[in-house]
Amino acid sequence: MSFEPDEAEAIRRVAERLKAGFLGRRTAEQVDAAVRAALDRFEDSKVRNFIPVLVERRARAALEAASGPDRAGARPHGGLH
Repeated sequence: MSFEPDEAEAIRRVAERLKAGFLGRRTAEQVDAAVRAALDRFEDSKVRNFIPVLVERRARAALEAASGPDRAGARPHGGLH
């Protein structure tokens, strides 16, 4: 998979935003994996203009939908153990 430099930078910024947004709930590795999986979905897309936006939406949805306890072991909605 080959990216234009601008697209690669935009994807890097997407990953950083998601890492900040999921800090304490998902690991950096989980965020990176979600971004890679979302990006793979668009590998053969010819029109690349909106790929970073679409990747961010898919990765965010995947991270929010991930089942089970998060990295910190907290329950959804801040519940106590």
